Amino acid sequence: MNAYAVAAAVTDPEMPMLTLEDLGVLRDVRAEGSEVVVTITPTYSGCPAMATMRDDLVHRLSEAGYAARVRVSLTPAWSSDWITERGRAALRAHGLSAPGPAPRHDGPVALNLLPTRRDATCPRCGSAQVELTSEFGPTACTALYRCTGCLEPFEHVKEH
Repeated sequence: MNAYAVAAAVTDPEMPMLTLEDLGVLRDVRAEGSEVVVTITPTYSGCPAMATMRDDLVHRLSEAGYAARVRVSLTPAWSSDWITERGRAALRAHGLSAPGPAPRHDGPVALNLLPTRRDATCPRCGSAQVELTSEFGPTACTALYRCTGCLEPFEHVKEH
C-alpha cells in the first residue's frame, strides 16, 4: 500500500468514524529523502488530539515499512468545509449532525459571547426544530443539541 493510502486510512481519535482524510486534517504525504513526511492541520489551535494523530500516523506508516515524520501546518487554518461528503455521511450514520458551511469573514472578527447560531438538523429524524443545550459536547469540536420533534439529544460538529 502506498504511503498516502496508509495515512489516509488513519482514524480521528475523537471521532473514529472519520479518517483523517475525511476530516480534512490530512494535508499532504510526500517522500523527502528516505522518509515520508505527513502534513496535518489541526481542527483548531490547541486540539488535544494532535499528539495522538501524530503517533497513530507514525505507527501505521512504520508498520507499513515507512520511516515517517509528521509536520503540523497552521496555515491555511482548517475549515469544516474540508470534511468530505463521505465524512459527513459517516457523521450522520453515527448520530452526529454534520456542520453546515463555515462562516466567511473579511477583516477582524468581532468577539461575541452569546451562543453561536447554527443551522443544525437532527441526525435521527431530520428535523430543523432543535435547541442548543450546551455549547460544548464531549469534544470542543461539538455542541450539544436536543431535537424538539423527536426529543432525542445529539451532537453537532461545529462550523469553523
